[in-house]
Amino acid sequence: MALDTVSIAQNNPDTSQPFAELGLKPDEYARIKEILGRRPTSSELAMYSVMWSEHCSYKSSKVHLKQFGEKAVKTDALLVGIGENAGVVDVGQGYAVTFKIESHNHPSFVEPYQGAATGVGGIVRDILTMGARPIAVMDPLRFGPADAADTRRVLPGIIAGVGGYGNCLGLPNIGGEVVFDETYIGNPLVNALCVGVMKHSDIKLAKAAGAGNLVVLYGAKTGGDGIGGVSVLASETFESSGPAKRPAVQVGDPFVEKVLIECSLEIFAEDLVVGIQDLGGAGLSCATSELASGGSGGMKVELDRVPLRDATLSPEEILMSESQERMCAIVEPKNIARFLEICKKWDVTVTVIGEVTDGERLEITWHGDLIVDVPPRTVAHDGPVYNRPLAKPEYVDRVNAETVSVPRPKTADEIKATVLKLAATPNLADKSWVTSQYDRYVQGNTIQSQPDDSGMVRIDEKTHLGVAVATDANANWSYLNPYEGAKLALAEAARNIATAGAKPLAVTNCLNFGSPEDPGVMWQFAESVRGLADGCLEMGLPVTGGNVSFYNQTGAVAILPTPVIGVLGVIDDVRTRTPMSFDRAGLDLYLLGETADDIAGSEWAYMHGQRGGSAPVADLQREMRLIELLVAGRTSKIFTAAHDLSQGGLSASLTEMVLRYHVGADIKVENVEIALISETPGRVIVAIEPVVKEQLLALAKKHEIVITRLGTTGGQDLVINGAIIPLEELRKAHSETFPKLFG
Repeated sequence: MALDTVSIAQNNPDTSQPFAELGLKPDEYARIKEILGRRPTSSELAMYSVMWSEHCSYKSSKVHLKQFGEKAVKTDALLVGIGENAGVVDVGQGYAVTFKIESHNHPSFVEPYQGAATGVGGIVRDILTMGARPIAVMDPLRFGPADAADTRRVLPGIIAGVGGYGNCLGLPNIGGEVVFDETYIGNPLVNALCVGVMKHSDIKLAKAAGAGNLVVLYGAKTGGDGIGGVSVLASETFESSGPAKRPAVQVGDPFVEKVLIECSLEIFAEDLVVGIQDLGGAGLSCATSELASGGSGGMKVELDRVPLRDATLSPEEILMSESQERMCAIVEPKNIARFLEICKKWDVTVTVIGEVTDGERLEITWHGDLIVDVPPRTVAHDGPVYNRPLAKPEYVDRVNAETVSVPRPKTADEIKATVLKLAATPNLADKSWVTSQYDRYVQGNTIQSQPDDSGMVRIDEKTHLGVAVATDANANWSYLNPYEGAKLALAEAARNIATAGAKPLAVTNCLNFGSPEDPGVMWQFAESVRGLADGCLEMGLPVTGGNVSFYNQTGAVAILPTPVIGVLGVIDDVRTRTPMSFDRAGLDLYLLGETADDIAGSEWAYMHGQRGGSAPVADLQREMRLIELLVAGRTSKIFTAAHDLSQGGLSASLTEMVLRYHVGADIKVENVEIALISETPGRVIVAIEPVVKEQLLALAKKHEIVITRLGTTGGQDLVINGAIIPLEELRKAHSETFPKLFG
């Protein structure tokens, strides 16, 4: 959006202000005038417009998100909760871990490479601002149909952007998802997660305390890329002909960010900052107002001191620019010389642009003229709050009443055909084409990554303390029942942590939905938030923070409700983790958990053009007992391998296990027509040495988990009820899909 339309003469009260073009509603504009007691200047209007956008202010979601606080479980592990750049949890041994997930959906549709790359860069800086060293990233992604022209346009660029930026930063990519569905065509979801580690004493917060302290901008110079970027772009529905608002997408430089990270960590190590904030969505507007609002006084900023890449930028454009790789720090005068010295050492541009005052205003000048004079909290935190109308969509009862009718494999030929078809479908096919573009092992502390159930990194090389992270969302279940869908996603992410033997500790989320102005979408959102809040309370897991992404729709077609849930767990010794698969013959395979006829919302139903029936109901008490069993089995060294059953059910999980080390298995199951394709939640395949059978049975009995023997490992085939599927044939089906689609 060109800002020349905004640069109006602030001393001309007869000139109409283009608040609507900046995304403000008439009542919001009236509220700004009421707050200030006058017309806003063009710079103030620019600041309020980006900070009161949906992306920055959460104005449509605040009334629902407060449940995460109201229903919060009290835990000593939570060190920093919702409200800061990222949540922080205690993982023991004096270490704190911070993690968060954010969205960069619309920018990635407009410019796939830079949209995805700067999504990674932004979440990494959120983690850095907490005082932590970033140690790993993940990327849950959603696209339109795999064979659609638009998917072929955006997917390669998005994958390259995620990999390119993360690889250059030297951060391992340890997990994520690639899911296809027609509702994401024209509106891909690019969610990025980052994990960081620090000592408890290193935690930093976004506050500008102490009159006389200096406001210091450091990092890249400010340019014209991303003017109003994600703050406006993510607050607008795309029309079928293309986005209505397409400001320049931010342009990232990972090498600048890498230097910025190392410079910042050295500054933090010497305790040179009082407060710190990165410049992401809404740029300087966000950093200055949030720092001032979070502090104890006011702030004065000289905007003309901001280093620019483009000397023609107006003050409004400087305030709205979302140029990447920039940070804003609050520094005591006694520490400024050392701060500048460290920046010089790292060749990082640094400028003192203002100071903290003992007043209550954020004042910004431009060549001596006062262009902004506002109460900072009204910009950063006291924006509009909407309790938008919500109504259960008419489709829900209709699709819940539908009977799912799909082919049921019974004969040997049908079993083989079903397994091969599931192995090759894009949602379940081998994703090596994607993950081979990511550096998964840089830094040398990656313990497991894709295609494992969760990613795991070591955080102490002496004690081998580690953390595991998983992200999950089954949008089909959320479509059928948003409340249960959120709980089921939470349970699956927690279970994926536990299969490796880690204990779930905390939750983050990225809630991706259509337009909040649609009562049906708001109902989906409200039900999802309620489900996640209730689920976290029942499982005793705190929500540490997250992100809401609205307006994910093209014209009248909204995406499926997609609440991506991230769970972080801790493992005391990564050397004892349970692998996902077996690497030798002679092991016994067991199924933990019961199988019901849960075809509704399954991948098999989706492959047959059906999205009806009733979603499963989450049994979180049973999930928690299963998690305890999985952690206990790891600590007592019972399991040789453990793998969650989710999308694609037993068929998909067996496929992944036998292909990992090319070791076959001979399986016998009852009711194969259900057992092979059902996606009943709360199930795990475990492999054990026969000698520990009684220990496993005793553990299952203790935790009240149903256990069923499946068969044994070995051979060059996957054999299911006599149906022989050669591993070479299975591997061909599983591995050829992505290269054929994307070259």
